[in-house]
Amino acid sequence: MKLLLYAFLILISCRITSQNRIIKGVIKDIKTNQPLPYCNITSLNKATGTTANSNGKFSIELPSTINNQKIIISYIGYQTDTFELSNAKDDYTFLLKSSEENLNEIVVTGVSKATLIRENPISIINVSSKSLDKSAESNIIDALVKNVPGLNAVKTGPNISKPFIRGLGYNRVLTLYDGIRQEGQQWGDEHGIEVDGYNMQRVEVIKGPASLMYGSDALAGVISMIPYTPNEKDSVIRGSFLSEYQSNNGLIGNGLRLGYSSAHWILALRGNFRIAKNYQNTIDGRVHNTGFQETNASALFGYTSNKGFTHLNITLYDNLQGIPDGSRDSLTRKFTKQIHEVDLDDIKNRPIVSDNELNSYQLSPLQQHIQHYRLYSTNHYQIGKSELDAVIGFQQNKRREYNHPTHANQAGLYVVLNTFNYGLRYHLPVFLNIETTLGINGMYQYNKSKNATDFPIPDYSLWDIGGYIFEKWKCNKWTISGGVRYDTRILNTENLYLITNPTTGFMMQSTSENVNTTLQFIAFNKTFNGTSLSIGSTYQISDKISLKLNVAKGYRAPSITEIASNGLDPGAHIIYLGNKNFVPEFSLQEDIGISGNFKDIAVSVSLFNNSIENYIYLSQLADTQGNPIISSQGNKTFQYQQAKAQLYGVEATVDIHPRLMKGFHLNSNFSWIYGFNMKQAYSGKGINGEYLPFIPPLKLVTTITQEIKIKQKTLSAINFKIEFDYNASQNRYLALYETETATAGYCLFNGAFGIDIHYTKKQILQLQLQVNNILDLAYQSNLSRLKYSENYLKSPTNKYGIFGMGRNICLKLILPF
Repeated sequence: MKLLLYAFLILISCRITSQNRIIKGVIKDIKTNQPLPYCNITSLNKATGTTANSNGKFSIELPSTINNQKIIISYIGYQTDTFELSNAKDDYTFLLKSSEENLNEIVVTGVSKATLIRENPISIINVSSKSLDKSAESNIIDALVKNVPGLNAVKTGPNISKPFIRGLGYNRVLTLYDGIRQEGQQWGDEHGIEVDGYNMQRVEVIKGPASLMYGSDALAGVISMIPYTPNEKDSVIRGSFLSEYQSNNGLIGNGLRLGYSSAHWILALRGNFRIAKNYQNTIDGRVHNTGFQETNASALFGYTSNKGFTHLNITLYDNLQGIPDGSRDSLTRKFTKQIHEVDLDDIKNRPIVSDNELNSYQLSPLQQHIQHYRLYSTNHYQIGKSELDAVIGFQQNKRREYNHPTHANQAGLYVVLNTFNYGLRYHLPVFLNIETTLGINGMYQYNKSKNATDFPIPDYSLWDIGGYIFEKWKCNKWTISGGVRYDTRILNTENLYLITNPTTGFMMQSTSENVNTTLQFIAFNKTFNGTSLSIGSTYQISDKISLKLNVAKGYRAPSITEIASNGLDPGAHIIYLGNKNFVPEFSLQEDIGISGNFKDIAVSVSLFNNSIENYIYLSQLADTQGNPIISSQGNKTFQYQQAKAQLYGVEATVDIHPRLMKGFHLNSNFSWIYGFNMKQAYSGKGINGEYLPFIPPLKLVTTITQEIKIKQKTLSAINFKIEFDYNASQNRYLALYETETATAGYCLFNGAFGIDIHYTKKQILQLQLQVNNILDLAYQSNLSRLKYSENYLKSPTNKYGIFGMGRNICLKLILPF
């Protein structure tokens, strides 16, 4: 580690002056040879960018010290493409194709420089803003699930979706926001992703161990969310207004963003507000306490020179979120509500929720209040023929869960998590076709409980640090890349004493130990270490076909809840029990894939096998008779276990776009995952312990779209979409102690219609109408936590738990200006 830091100091101290070059060009349609107006042109490192004029012509200023620079050109209705510039040429004609599929898409997630998808041996999916804009889902994770095979979500209502990649989730999936790792109590089932879903420029999804890049918590993969950044460099203020309405839960969302960019300065302001009431379906009617109110605001200020850029960002997130518990009247199956505290509350004798309450935007007093703030800086600079990336940031997450009906302002859970993030990457000059990157990153955290009555985890501090080296060699049709990383995590907890509050009768923290206190948590110190490795290769069989192979060893330290939890999480209605003897997880995953991009069809197939040592999972506890342990309020008790596990599966995509049917696409995403607990005691036991929990079933999403370009002054294009979302039955589940139950298969039919309107010469208004679950089908996903919100062994309807969202008519408008 000292050697890495010493190398950084020496390399940063280098001072090499540079001059700029002016690149000029024109952008045309590859078939018609007609110019394409107002295309976006961005340099690879995103330090500068511009927009073509009405004749498709542009000029852009780039540093002359960088050899073989690349620029990215994007245009609505055409594939985003990447072009390499010659050192001896400054004038170009660039040709774009109208197909959406493109092996030349650039991805920037990782330890190395930005690279082409087809040259990266790791399985990466790039989801564009165009795809996100045309999705009408309740949150951004659900929108990504529709676009990325192998990505699923554990849901607790419409606005809480936790990403799962290839059957793994929670602290195994690392979420990034503009390169900053998202830290917000992600260990909880009902803890969603605190990001502004209206403001994404694109999202990159890495499937497979990414510990080499970010250390612990990236064992399953990474979701990298990249927010909107102005890049036109023409000193013009631009903006966009987004508004949507969804009929099922009355969701109303409005968002506004403004951007300004000149040769040196950049400024962006963004904000939105979303509100929704309880969602509904044909079985449950309106589902009590699933409404929410979400507010986002953010600002970006930056400076660009001929050597690089510095961006300073601030984001604010505030969400009031209902906490559904699923309690019902046993005969009518209508939802009931808690009005008494623990001793007086009987879940079988609660009053029924009125229709007016169910159909109101007013949230129940039993709710979550989540606040998340970020202040961070991203930096990229050229140092001679080398590049330096640096990021530093602070984020604070406040989570309050109110579960006391007689004391509405008293939080049951109140935790504040402060995180300092840092990272440094140095890209050495290319030598013998080898790109070398040195890096160091990590974080410092401090989590503390405030004025609360429930304490599922202790107060703790955490220090993470890791250093790595990564190299990529490219020659002709071969690209080979790999690296090694070493991580250290130091975790310290404090003694936590509880005492009864004489006024309320609830438990509260005690500042000192005495005869009336109870020791809830014993202080301890833990140090975890791990090595991550990765080696992979791609081979360009032809310009159309790419073969990939990657082997990666991942590392993940146990989370605080897995080690030390001991109490009720009121939002999840679960009592968690941890184990201080847990050791880190280590995975070994092999990936092999092949992809082809042809004139009429694009195809990709990927196989993976993942063996995990010391896999940590939850299992429900039972009494001596084998019955689940459930409190009078319906709270279940789960304890973390550790064993060896294996997951394997296949993913495939097919996109058919015949040249003779311009604008037509038939796209299918397929995934199938198996997960096994390899503990010897469960060998051959099937659902009684052999299968891992929360494993998604076979899934197939097929979408048929048709876009028709219209050469009129006002109407630019119309598009149609029909979607079939098929989820097979899941009969491989963890039935031990009724942790899970079987899930029936289902197929949802969705449809959409959209129009693009030229309301000015340069601006296009997008109007999208989408209907999800057209047939109003009653269904349950095996990854829905609400499926298990049930308090009775028998139901007069023979329906148990809460069902998914019924028919939902969505209207979205995007107005750029």
